[in-house]
Amino acid sequence: MLPAVLICAAACVFMIVCVLFVPSVKIGKLRFAPYWVVTLLFAVLLLAGGWADAADVGKALVADTAVNPLKILALFLAMTFLSVFLDELGFFRFLASAALRHAHRGQMRLFVSLYAVVSVLTVFTSNDVIILSFTPFICYFAKNAKISPMPYLAAEFVAANTWSMMLVIGNPTNIYLATAFGVTFPEYLKVSALPTLAAGGVAFAALFLLYRKKLAAPIGGAPEPVPLNDKPLLAVGVAHLAVCTVLLAVGSYLGIEMWLVAVCAAGSLVLSSLAVCAVRRERPAALWGAVKRIPYPLVPFVLSMFVLIEGLAEHGATAALYDLFRNGYPVFTYGAASFFASNLINNIPMSVLFAAILRTGETCLPAVYASIVGSNLGAFFTPVGALAGIMWSSIANAHGVRLRFPDFLKMGVFVALPTLAVSLLVLWAVV
Repeated sequence: MLPAVLICAAACVFMIVCVLFVPSVKIGKLRFAPYWVVTLLFAVLLLAGGWADAADVGKALVADTAVNPLKILALFLAMTFLSVFLDELGFFRFLASAALRHAHRGQMRLFVSLYAVVSVLTVFTSNDVIILSFTPFICYFAKNAKISPMPYLAAEFVAANTWSMMLVIGNPTNIYLATAFGVTFPEYLKVSALPTLAAGGVAFAALFLLYRKKLAAPIGGAPEPVPLNDKPLLAVGVAHLAVCTVLLAVGSYLGIEMWLVAVCAAGSLVLSSLAVCAVRRERPAALWGAVKRIPYPLVPFVLSMFVLIEGLAEHGATAALYDLFRNGYPVFTYGAASFFASNLINNIPMSVLFAAILRTGETCLPAVYASIVGSNLGAFFTPVGALAGIMWSSIANAHGVRLRFPDFLKMGVFVALPTLAVSLLVLWAVV
């Protein structure tokens, strides 16, 4: 077991170093993010050395589960494509300009409104959908308004990863851990409602205290005219995103998996936009631009992390961790452990690991719910906590908003830790 553990530990350390201190590397004309290269090399080493069984890994990669890595990647990439396509057509810049024309009552009202809207939408869709849709809009709006984007980006990201705990559909980690232990939709909501409400209130209060000085500054910019030059194609894109969002919200009630909804929407958008461009006899510039902006490095990163987790499980690491966690209160032990583990290996692989740990002994539902809390709130402690955090940072950086690690960690310590403590206390009282 020792070689597998050492390889996985080294992979996590080097991955974190790359995400935090070496976000990009340039070799000639090629520029890339090295974090996925590091995890891929260690995953290959694990397989080549025989410390992970390739056949077992292959079965895990195609397993019919909610957190199947291929399904997760399909969901992420398809939703990213839908959002970026609209950005290529200037949709988010147009919304930001329109919002700025009505922003006469100060930043505080805007801040409260944004947090409320994101919270409500997250409950009925998912955190990833909200982050992909709102981040470009916030960046454009803040630039035009000549105000700091950080309070709004933080409010969006924190709200999306807090209120995603309310329903099973809010986060892929919720779906995986709940379905893995037979938790039904009504049972989940009955337990999760109060902890989520408490977490949402604490998170908002902490955000307000953290950014109150920036929110006191006046809005100094004027709206920038943003023409919509391709309204027919824009209508096609907006319709696809709207229908996809609705289906994502109701799909779980109909037994339709989220990844399938997103992939079908993306495929339909490709065909529709190609048809429009063919009729007009022009190049599909927006379509091609969106395809080039898809975050392809997430593919090897996610697959590599799953290989590493499977290697740990094969060598008995899950049993050892179960013995370590079995003493103490399950809610606080698993809640804190899953929260910090998300920031070592990312919350999706963490959910797979913790599901394996919990299967080692008798099922402890309080520990399952606590792990779900940790998987959601761990997303805004450090940039490593969730794929959504990496994508959120990447989108913001692409729009000229540099999110430094100290800024992220300040938000995590000031907001995530008290939110975690209160939500676990309420969960402990509920269960």
